[in-house]
Amino acid sequence: MKSRAVALGVACLLLTTFSPTAYAAVSDISATQISLPIVHSGEVPRYKRVVALANGAAEIVAALGYKSILVGRDVASTMPELKAIPIDESAMQVSAEAVLGQHPDLVLIDSNTSPSTALATLKAAKVKLVMIPSAFTLADITAKESTIAQVLGTPKAGRALEAQVTSLKAPKTGIKVAFLYVRGTASIYLIGGPGSGADSILQAEGFTDVGAANLKNPFNALTAEELIKLQPDVLLLMTKGLASVGGISGLVQLPGIAETPAGQHRRVVTVDDSLLLSFGPRTIPMAKQLRPLIIAAAKL
Repeated sequence: MKSRAVALGVACLLLTTFSPTAYAAVSDISATQISLPIVHSGEVPRYKRVVALANGAAEIVAALGYKSILVGRDVASTMPELKAIPIDESAMQVSAEAVLGQHPDLVLIDSNTSPSTALATLKAAKVKLVMIPSAFTLADITAKESTIAQVLGTPKAGRALEAQVTSLKAPKTGIKVAFLYVRGTASIYLIGGPGSGADSILQAEGFTDVGAANLKNPFNALTAEELIKLQPDVLLLMTKGLASVGGISGLVQLPGIAETPAGQHRRVVTVDDSLLLSFGPRTIPMAKQLRPLIIAAAKL
């Protein structure tokens, strides 16, 4: 549970308002590049007005083919197709008034939906609340998608969406990747380890996450000694994270970066901050795009 709490804390930091500048990585995957995979089962959902407050739940409802029933969403469901659906959270806090104003017949929440006073208000108003499991790894996605599909009464759509996750398996490449979580504006410099979330994606795509293989914690302090020991071929970062340290030129100034093959050859791949650790329906198409970018970077 400790590793999941750390991962959640990092996920929350992803939603900070730092604005990336024109710095560019070798390759970048933006949120607009990844289309939402949508299944069409022909099933009729049992609810007509759904507010999805569980982290990323609105994207799953839309991917199941039922965007039309969404009347409110969580702040982590960032896909452009949901832009017209109002966000019922402010500073990660649910507005009970906003939710009640949408007259939902179902509200999806998870263990991190807060504050408790807002949930109590919704319960007192006899709004149906359903708890959805959180997802911190690839393996968690199917349980989350399946639960939402079952709640909506659309199991066929759920199975179709789950099949996309179970199909993700690529041959090993021998390429060593280090996932770095950096926020230069907040002096946060971390190396991902076992349980960071990124490790499950890298493993599924045939890469060796050197942090996960050699470090103890989901997120570990970035030190020159540790990074030089790991000798990654490629560095994986979030888009805003790279921008926050001044792009690649600033990144290689951090301790130990320039003493690694990745730093020496500036082999860096970035993924949109709201996408990399979202663990929802867009994770699979993102991972499939990530593989060739890392392979190409390793050849630089």
